[in-house]
Amino acid sequence: MPLNDERPASTSSGEDQGSDVESASERCDSMTSTSDLDCSRESFTSDCSSKHCTPSSSPPKTLTLDEVMESARDLSNLSLAHEIIVNRNFHLEPQSLPQDSIWKLVRDNVHKAFWDILQSELNDDPPEYGQAIRLLEEIKEILLSFLNPGANRLRTQIMEVLDMDLIRQQADNDIVDIQGLASYIITTMGKLCAPVRDEEIKKLRENTDNMVTLFREIFRVLDLMKADMVNLTINSLRPVLQSHSVEYERETFQNILDKTPSALDNTTLWIKSTLEELQSATIPTEQTKGQRVTPGPFHVLNTAFLGILTWDYDKSPLPETWMTDETRVREVQWQLQKCQAVNEVLLIVYSTIGGPIQGLPSLSDRLKRMTSVLLDGMHSPNFNLEEALEGVSAQICCELNKSLTERSYPALSPALQATLRGQICSIVQKDNPIRTLVEDRVQQYFMALICDPKPQVKLEQVPAGLTAVKPEMALLGAKFISLVNYNRSVYGPFYADIIRKLMFSSSPPATNPSQDSTQESVPSN
Repeated sequence: MPLNDERPASTSSGEDQGSDVESASERCDSMTSTSDLDCSRESFTSDCSSKHCTPSSSPPKTLTLDEVMESARDLSNLSLAHEIIVNRNFHLEPQSLPQDSIWKLVRDNVHKAFWDILQSELNDDPPEYGQAIRLLEEIKEILLSFLNPGANRLRTQIMEVLDMDLIRQQADNDIVDIQGLASYIITTMGKLCAPVRDEEIKKLRENTDNMVTLFREIFRVLDLMKADMVNLTINSLRPVLQSHSVEYERETFQNILDKTPSALDNTTLWIKSTLEELQSATIPTEQTKGQRVTPGPFHVLNTAFLGILTWDYDKSPLPETWMTDETRVREVQWQLQKCQAVNEVLLIVYSTIGGPIQGLPSLSDRLKRMTSVLLDGMHSPNFNLEEALEGVSAQICCELNKSLTERSYPALSPALQATLRGQICSIVQKDNPIRTLVEDRVQQYFMALICDPKPQVKLEQVPAGLTAVKPEMALLGAKFISLVNYNRSVYGPFYADIIRKLMFSSSPPATNPSQDSTQESVPSN
């Protein structure tokens, strides 16, 4: 089939996702209701004696291939629905293969062979219409798939004009009007396409020289129209999904858990390691009679959420409950990593040079933009941070000398420039005091947001030492806290069950957490 082996692919840039997570932060308050928080509190310590909320543990079992495939489909549906809900710019478009890929080479060769056969058949005397009839049959089905259920008149017209039995009879008698059928198809496409495709339809009407080229272009535009139809469906589904998002995602994940009891293994390890770290960090006192104080369940969960911000993917995979947001989490991590480095550089510059450059916001902005540009992409494994910081220090020295001389201050001495360069380049070391200070302040900032029931109020309240990157921190804080709040709303019952089992029971967590929480909703944008 020409061109129809190209499947729509997701096109959603990191910036789009960032903006969508920002908008999602405005919806978080409505997703976490008071009754839901009360339910979560009870679920941490309740013995769940009522039948309604008692988790039902499933005994270990061997999964069949069908069960594995069904779980994979559920996970795919969950990921797609989650993307539609949180990313208002999410859309699909026909897949574009890389120019030098083997897949593109194979596809192009197969398509060329198909169109060459069509050209050869139409050039025969008398012409052969076998390939052309198959194309018309496929075009007919595509056009019919575009119709709304009530479009009976156009449906009847398409069925009559593209009557394949009649066309076959005409082909047998060599009286098929291929040009007329193509003209009707283009006219019908013009009635069904989105306004954005009007220019493409116009080009099809002008392309009458070669029938093979015309049919190839018809299929190309039909692929675009199919993507438009899918995106229209996505936009119409989005408000419905948003109004039942938490309930839908929780139930879908529960279905996966029912079929695959190990679907919370990484999540359990994540929370368990957080609990153990907090317990080991607790120092016994006289008030505790020499025993370590067990951290509270909400403190454990909040600390676990904070750990997502600095997750090391090389050591362990992300918890299953965060898999649908992995791209967004990575984006926040990368932006935060650069933001911290820029702040560290600025702290070093202002503490080293001091008074002559204080109180100059325009200079501070120039230094920040310059450093940010030179450190762009520092999350990449091939990025040479030491080399980049050498360039940053050189550019900063030039900018500082220019600013100082313009205001009749002496330029930086070679010794001071060398000191500044050495201090800037030293932030690559993990135990660098400036780096440690900034990382600690960043952790304090995000922990305050996670623990606060109304974090939007504290977005601008950055700790001392982070004021140079206050706008960037507020933006990243809004992005991350929206992810945390939505994740907590969806998977809160699962977390409550895991923590309760880890802290108050020696038995393993159940595979079916309490489902008696309120039905949260996300209002449409």
